[in-house]
Amino acid sequence: MLVQDVMRFPVITVGPGVTLEEAYRLLLEKGIRHLPVMEEGRLVGIITDRDIRLATSHLNPKGPCPGCAQVGEVMTREVVTAHPLDPVEEAARVMRERKIGCLPVLEDGALVGIVTGIDLLDALLKLTGVTEPSGRLEVRLPDRVGELFRLTGFLAKRGVNIHSLLSYPEDGDVVRAVVRVNTLETHLLAEGLRQEGFEVLWPPKKPW
Repeated sequence: MLVQDVMRFPVITVGPGVTLEEAYRLLLEKGIRHLPVMEEGRLVGIITDRDIRLATSHLNPKGPCPGCAQVGEVMTREVVTAHPLDPVEEAARVMRERKIGCLPVLEDGALVGIVTGIDLLDALLKLTGVTEPSGRLEVRLPDRVGELFRLTGFLAKRGVNIHSLLSYPEDGDVVRAVVRVNTLETHLLAEGLRQEGFEVLWPPKKPW
């Protein structure tokens, strides 16, 4: 899954000369938290609802109207961006490392979309198959060639279709595989897997 599959477009933007009050009203009206700042067709910054709240709270309440300050005065100028063809997991990694809530998406310098943390959570739900009726298996496998094939072969022999399969390494030369399948009878599958020597973590073994 790529960024272009989950990004939002068209993107709501503001110019650097817009007041903080106007920008905040736009955020509330549209139900969003981030506004890319555009000037002459170029992305020059980004401002968030948090930026606006912090900026207005630090201004002198007895001075000029705090909300009358301009977006260009408080926006973040060094904007971290993504490309439409970036994998969603790379976008998630960047957002996690930079501790940011969104990535404007640029293609040939043009703003073509924006991806947020919520969009990446939606992507995760799709990747794991939980948006469709399915059963869940979680199996710990030795980290060696052929183990995933052995697992999928077991399911294929029983006529079970795989909706999604995610795996990740653990310490100790093992891999954990999370499989979504087209049946809710996962306890029966789990028992069959255990009889074949697989270490099944989910569903747990029934006490009887």
